[in-house]
Amino acid sequence: MTPCILAATDLSAPSRHAVDRAYRLAAERGWPLTLAHAIAPGLFDELQAMLGGDAPSIADAVTAGACARLAGLNQDLRRTHGVVARCEVLSGVPVTALASHAEAIGAGLLVLGARGEDFLRQLMLGSTASRLLRKTRRPVLVVKQPPHESYQRALVAIDFSPASLAALRLVRHLAPGATLVLLHAVELPFEGKMQYANVDDEIIRRYRQEAQQEAVRKLRELAAGEQLPLPATRLLALPGKPARLLLEHEQEEDCDLIVVGKHGVNVVEELLLGSTTKHVLGEAQGDVLVSV
Repeated sequence: MTPCILAATDLSAPSRHAVDRAYRLAAERGWPLTLAHAIAPGLFDELQAMLGGDAPSIADAVTAGACARLAGLNQDLRRTHGVVARCEVLSGVPVTALASHAEAIGAGLLVLGARGEDFLRQLMLGSTASRLLRKTRRPVLVVKQPPHESYQRALVAIDFSPASLAALRLVRHLAPGATLVLLHAVELPFEGKMQYANVDDEIIRRYRQEAQQEAVRKLRELAAGEQLPLPATRLLALPGKPARLLLEHEQEEDCDLIVVGKHGVNVVEELLLGSTTKHVLGEAQGDVLVSV
């Protein structure tokens, strides 16, 4: 079954980048596209309280206006990309409505803007992004830059968990022409304790070296198993924290997409959106793809 892309818009100018990217991806991959806008029911409750009997007609007008703007946006982007999207105006809290609709249509990808006038405006600030990414079981692409071309170079976070393998496969499916940079953060959980115990520096140095060599070996094994083109694929195993390394190498490797898994190897990684993923979402210059 061909996956469907669900593009969310609050109809603001900043969210146009995300919609444009969704149309471009739909055109490149031949996937069906749904363009959705959510209207929070609280808006109509406030109208009812203020306007009484006039509220229903105003609510209808607001909904009709949103439908018309979606249709106009669809027409503009159809001329650019040759893709006709299905347009939907959803009623409900945007996070919940979008997550539910993504499930209902079996979306293979949910595309959001990094900035907007309403809930998208707060996406990088934490709570909305966390709720949406926790709530949905669908991959989410957060778009930060205007899409002038297909993705050229993707930086993929690898921790050898099933989630990071899924992330790798997803980006190959989504952007098959992109050069891949696989990055594994080599964290040394016992180094601090060894230093505290005054373990010889040479032993600690060997510990670091062996951990890094093992990570490189596993990256090569992963690349071979996934039949990645070598030497075109870059394999990086570096000491440090994942978020810091991803943000540094986004720039150093000139990547226009960072790819992370929603959950990692740790049970604690269920809270990942409070650390690595949330940090990357907030600080990355380019787009961020979160796999599940």
